[in-house]
Amino acid sequence: MSRRSLAQVRADLPDLLDMLAPDTGDRLPPERDLALRLGCSRETLRKALSALEADGAIWRHVGQGTFRGRRPRHLPVRDTLLVEGATPPDLMRARLVLEPQVAAEAALRADAADIGHLRARVAAGRAARDRAACEQADDAFHRAIAVVTGNPVLVGLLGYLSGARRRAAWQREWDRTYHRIGVEEFRTLHSDQHERIVDAIAATDPVAAARMMTRHLETIAAAMTPGAWSDVACI
Repeated sequence: MSRRSLAQVRADLPDLLDMLAPDTGDRLPPERDLALRLGCSRETLRKALSALEADGAIWRHVGQGTFRGRRPRHLPVRDTLLVEGATPPDLMRARLVLEPQVAAEAALRADAADIGHLRARVAAGRAARDRAACEQADDAFHRAIAVVTGNPVLVGLLGYLSGARRRAAWQREWDRTYHRIGVEEFRTLHSDQHERIVDAIAATDPVAAARMMTRHLETIAAAMTPGAWSDVACI
């Protein structure tokens, strides 16, 4: 028997919660029990719960469970919980907020050695022969830009986002993108955009560096929508 879709689970979940945890502060049953009752995977259930949490209908505390109602004000939101509930679009929006400014800061800080290192990272991307190598080269390139800023907070934030990107939900979405665009097109377009970012950093042009990084990330976001890659190939 096939498992139920996210839309079906989201439609039925509120009624089930009203039955199992009707009052504010009530703790919900464990995820495995909810998933069995709803006939869905735990991943689908988590996505549905994330939507309810965003609406303030539930709140979750790592190690304690999921509860009805809004999170009490005195309890902080743990970053691990936030990442667990993040979707690929959430991560792309976060990258679009942060990484263009990191590239702009790198343009103000880079010296000749930094530029040489960034160009080596671009070359590694062009030489990548499979998906794993492309992923490693891409991650190393974006981390290297953060390192150029000399700011450990920015390096830490980029590392945090990199870790979030390795979550299963993101990886499956990117795998689908990768199989649509093919290795060669990924290496050429992706690396061409990396090179334009480095060119702007080398020119000490923070505005251009931010703009090139924005275009690059927008291309990735568009590529994660079926049929969109050819529309952005000229960027």
